[in-house]
Amino acid sequence: MSTLEIIVEELKTLPPAKLDQAASFIHRLRENGAADRRAALERAYGCLTEEEAGEMQKAIEANCERIDPREW
Repeated sequence: MSTLEIIVEELKTLPPAKLDQAASFIHRLRENGAADRRAALERAYGCLTEEEAGEMQKAIEANCERIDPREW
């Protein structure tokens, strides 16, 4: 059984009040993760000069694989 399956089975055994608490906790975990990602992006924003950003863009365009969305 996967971790997710085990958690779901355990959630099924909780009384409604505890299930509400679990849902609230899961929601907070998700919000905290999004806030952490935003903070990391804000720390990184502006760390490259315009010249460095241009060089990076050229390297990405020259060396990174293109994805055809129709193939998904």
